[in-house]
Amino acid sequence: MEVNSAENHALTKKVLWKLDCHILPPLALLWLANFIDRSNVGNAGIAGLETDLHLTGHQFNTALAVFFVSYLAIELPSNWVLKKMQANRWIPLLVFCWGVVTTLSGLIQSFGGLVAVRFILGMCEGGLLPGIVLYLSTIYKRHELQFRIGIFYASSSLSGAFGGLLATAIIKMEGVGGLAGWRWIFILEGIATILSSIIAALVLPAGIISAKFLTEEERAFALRRFRAADTVSTSAPLSEGAESITAPASDTEKEGENTEVREHAHIAKAPSIHQEDEEFEWREIVRGLTDLQTWLTGFAYFGLLVSLYSFSLFLPTIISGLGFKGPSAQLHTVPPYVAAVLLTIVVAYYSDRFKVRGPFILLFLPITIAGYILAIAATTNTARYAAVFLIAAGLYPSIPAVLSILPNNSSGHYKKATTTALQLAIANSGGLVATFAYTPDQIPRYIRGHSIVLAFVCLSWVLIAANVMYCASENKARRNGHRQANLVRYQELWDSGKTRAPIGDRHPDFRFTL
Repeated sequence: MEVNSAENHALTKKVLWKLDCHILPPLALLWLANFIDRSNVGNAGIAGLETDLHLTGHQFNTALAVFFVSYLAIELPSNWVLKKMQANRWIPLLVFCWGVVTTLSGLIQSFGGLVAVRFILGMCEGGLLPGIVLYLSTIYKRHELQFRIGIFYASSSLSGAFGGLLATAIIKMEGVGGLAGWRWIFILEGIATILSSIIAALVLPAGIISAKFLTEEERAFALRRFRAADTVSTSAPLSEGAESITAPASDTEKEGENTEVREHAHIAKAPSIHQEDEEFEWREIVRGLTDLQTWLTGFAYFGLLVSLYSFSLFLPTIISGLGFKGPSAQLHTVPPYVAAVLLTIVVAYYSDRFKVRGPFILLFLPITIAGYILAIAATTNTARYAAVFLIAAGLYPSIPAVLSILPNNSSGHYKKATTTALQLAIANSGGLVATFAYTPDQIPRYIRGHSIVLAFVCLSWVLIAANVMYCASENKARRNGHRQANLVRYQELWDSGKTRAPIGDRHPDFRFTL
């Protein structure tokens, strides 16, 4: 169906609005539940868990570290099976399982029980974030992605606020049913997570084609505009095309919405392999494992997560060390997260609008760096608490940006599945560092912990800068025609039967997002 530019724009807005309303709220709910369930152990720790379980020395830190061991092991395989299992079933199933485990966490009686529960919890939670990022990348165009990631990720900032508020209310149930207040934190929040997973399973579509909330016309339009945005990277073998042609600009290109696809309009007339048709190939997995951007952004994200996990796990303890106790300590964890939510959404919006990722990270991470420097140098509780705001203000907006780089710069479903999951597997090992960065002997200044995290945040800045320079250099080489040999190599692989995957980001007309 032909539509003029104004009708096309109106239909685009309508389709995006429907997708956003049906997909983002349940994902935000799941991510909110994820962070509450992951960080509620910090709230439980200052509410009596450590005392009741008779934890000594570094046992609490050890239990936290075990979570990340199992978490890392599940991320890659989870993304590989996502397409076959269907995202709208697989993701809620993972959430349901960890909700059950969180609920049972309220029954633990010893250090061994705490370790076992945290290990199983990590296995259940590991597939969530890579799965969500991959799922969104199959529905939204490349430069519509970060704003959507920012929306659901902002719920993790809210989880810090809600976690403190919920813990403050729940620990007042001390003695109800003969259970300590910290046990009710796990039980009630776990039940809420189970309910969230059921809601998500009922609402989320498997993809554009199965989105029942769209009319038949809207589904066709949504699928057409998504495929049009990836024309180059889905092109199949050149030898199957009869000739080379100059492709006419699509409606979205005329509107300037598709500038990332190619600088040159001259492409081969060839069939396309779309994401729903692509079959599993180990060659695509290897492409993902060996992509330089995966490792640069993976270790950059590693540094950010050292900060994020230490921030969310130990903020209650840090504030308690500043002189706040009990409910007052819980409530003082809330304001830094609220400010972070607003900045996360604003930065995500402008990052999509200007079609850049790394430059925004390079702009905001110095705010976090300044926060840690202030925390180290501060001599008053007021200054230390102000430092917490700076840390959150630079950290939280940077994370959706780094999560968007690889979905933007990887094309081909299984390559993208691998790069996004491997980035997170590398990054989440930062949790192992975070759990031991802040130890009880550092109270109240935590100079050693802040110094460790500061070093990692600085490393993240350097790695993101390197990735931006790499992408800029590669784009320049492609514009100058220095990557045309990629077409020949791909053609040889296709003709020899070694691949049936799309050419993806290897196409010389594919442009990386900085």
